Amino acid sequence: MRTLFLPLKAKWYNMIESGFKKEEYRDYKPFWIKRLMGFMEYCGVKEYYFKDYTHVCFSYGYTKRTMTFEIESKSIGFGKQEWGAPSDKEVFIIKLGIRVK
Repeated sequence: MRTLFLPLKAKWYNMIESGFKKEEYRDYKPFWIKRLMGFMEYCGVKEYYFKDYTHVCFSYGYTKRTMTFEIESKSIGFGKQEWGAPSDKEVFIIKLGIRVK
């Protein structure tokens, strides 16, 4: 089990905890590219892939209150605005599976 740890603001944590929000979004920027993706270079060509995270653990800010979910899928695209995704740019989408803790 390889777990990605993400702190959340109260609004988003509560929406996920209640079962309303089914995806988490992260900006498509160098910090998150490095954290969520790896690459292989073969004959001068870089090929990117998603790192093998199997679970995501959300914390309520930087407190000990947490919840853990299986990751159903990871992708890049346009998320739902009501769940916090921007309307004008692509983001990393972490689709949540079942809650395990």
